[in-house]
Amino acid sequence: MLDVTHTTTALLQGLHDDEGNAAWEVLDRRYRPIVIGLARRLGLNDQDALDVAQDTMIRVLDEYRDGRYDRERGRMRSWLLSIARTKIADVYRKRAVRREARGESAMVTIPKDQELEDIWATERRFVVLREALADLQANSKTSDRSIQAFEMLVFHHRAVSDVAKELDMSENDVYLAKSRVAKKLKETVQQLETLYDEDGP
Repeated sequence: MLDVTHTTTALLQGLHDDEGNAAWEVLDRRYRPIVIGLARRLGLNDQDALDVAQDTMIRVLDEYRDGRYDRERGRMRSWLLSIARTKIADVYRKRAVRREARGESAMVTIPKDQELEDIWATERRFVVLREALADLQANSKTSDRSIQAFEMLVFHHRAVSDVAKELDMSENDVYLAKSRVAKKLKETVQQLETLYDEDGP
């Protein structure tokens, strides 16, 4: 079943414990996909996005253990975004050097803070939804076909007619499957949103 005890606050506190590796593994598993999604949305390829996420999470751990993050002075999301933005900018700078060497334009614009926060929020919603869906699949009797229909519609933005054809369902059944799965996910999503709260005390 879903573990609802590992709040972000508890995980951060756990990083200072002798057995802090367990807290770090959960924190890394929670936020690395969000950073990957952010990097991809800002135009990085898969490998660069993975590298940025790796570098970002290592920097987060180092800074936190060195006492360079004060939760009373700013939200964790802003701290994570600041580190990720720096790492993404590093990739862009390296690209710019290569383009300049070829005589090409090196102009690159990284979105402003509010746009970055909006992208982060969107990617976080997708990560939360995927985790909730995995929990539903593992701990309920919801049919795999209903879950697959939901994934195709919500994550892959497939047309209802395409989903119905591929899964051998009527379009009405596809709509019903989406509605049922969404209803079952609601409580789990709410629990996870609490765990992912980067603004709490």
